[in-house]
Order: sequence, then C-alpha cells, then structure tokens
Amino acid sequence: MKAFVEHRWGPAFAGLLLVVALGGCLQLAVGGGLISPFVIPLPSDVLAEVPSLFTEEGLAHLFALTFGITLLATLLSTVIGVPVGLFLFRQRDFGQAYENWLGAIFSAPVILLYPLFLVVMGRGLHTIVVMSVFVGVTPIILSTYRGFLSVPPVYVRVARSFNMSSHDTFWKVLLPAALPSIFTGIRLALIYAMINAVAIEFLVSIGGLGFLVGDLYDRYNIPGMYAAVGFVIIASMIFFSGLEWLEKWLDPQ
Repeated sequence: MKAFVEHRWGPAFAGLLLVVALGGCLQLAVGGGLISPFVIPLPSDVLAEVPSLFTEEGLAHLFALTFGITLLATLLSTVIGVPVGLFLFRQRDFGQAYENWLGAIFSAPVILLYPLFLVVMGRGLHTIVVMSVFVGVTPIILSTYRGFLSVPPVYVRVARSFNMSSHDTFWKVLLPAALPSIFTGIRLALIYAMINAVAIEFLVSIGGLGFLVGDLYDRYNIPGMYAAVGFVIIASMIFFSGLEWLEKWLDPQ
C-alpha cells in the first residue's frame, strides 16, 4: 500500500478510485429511492449526457471560454499582485498601513458589486476578466507580502556574510524562501477568479460554463447540469495540477 501511494501516479489513482466509489454509492442510493432523482440524478444519467454537451451545447467552446478567462485573470492578478506585495514588503510603513484594508477587501463579497461593474464597463467578457482580477489580486498581494516577511532574518545575514549583492540576495535567498507563500496566494486567486467567472456567467448569461449550467437548469436538464458542473471541477483540477508542476519546476527542493 505504501509503495502504491509513493508511486508517481498513486495519488491520482487513489483520487479516481474515490470518485468511482462515491459514484457507485450514489448510483445505489438514487436507484434504491434513498435520494430523490429530482435532487441528484443517477451518475449513469449524468455520464450519458456528456456526449450531447459536446455535440449539441458547444461544451468545448464554453469550457475554453471559462478556462481562458480564469487563466487570463490569474495571470494578470499575479503580474499586478506580486510587485505590489514586494513593494509593501520593501516599504514597511505602507505594508502596515494597508494590510488590514487588503484583508477586509479579500473577505468582502465583491461579487455583489457586479451590477456596478456592468453599468460602468458594459456587458462583456472584459467585465468578467476585470472583476476576476479584482477578486484575485488581493490574496496574491497579501501572500507575497507575508511570504517575504516570514523569511528568517538569518538567511539574509548569512547571504551578507558571503558578500552577496542585494540583487543576488533577492533572487537566490528571499524569493525562493517566499515562493511557497506566493504560490498559496496564486492558488487562492485561481479559486476566487474561477468562482467569480462562473458566477457572473451564470447571472448575466454572457457565456462559458456558468451560462451552460444556468441554461440547463432553466430547461430542467438536471443530469446535463451536473455534467456541466463536473467540467468546472475538471477545469479547476487542470489549473491546480499546472500550478503544482510550475512550483516544483521553479523550486525543485
């Protein structure tokens, strides 16, 4: 068992087995009348709807749309958030002054401001991207700021003892030590960006997976709706796997 878990694909297979087991339990529970099919359909019915989502609903295009919006918003949030977090670390007075404000923005339900964004920016995909950046940049700023703050001072003193320049100290000491915290912020930004994108797509019917979920719900195609939700989860898995690979590539230790 230990060898299986330590295998490269062990965790992936374990997760897949859990999904299959849960699907089998749901199949038995719904088929046996323990759970109403009007609430949760048979998993077999959900799987049967997948081909029609591609052939009749344009799932590939809608999936790519939501995936692209989330990816673009996360990249923009990273490009903006990391330098701002570094600035707050370099300028400690600003960091202390604005950390609580950023925390308040991070915890606020910004998605409720979508009518304001629609009035100001119009009804379009660019509005979803801007809103997703707005909710995604804050956790990156905070995680970057706190990541650099958490670097043990002894690391910097050792670097100075070897006469390392400020440039080398940053790239070879500070940044590698803060990288796990920065990636935590990027993961949070990814979560918030995708939630925001899917929610706005659902609310205003612009397009993407959120629109597909809402449209299938309005047509009372419950198995198709659950299948569409499953592809939202698949998109999240792809993003997180990519981030995990990128973090290991940047910091193999």
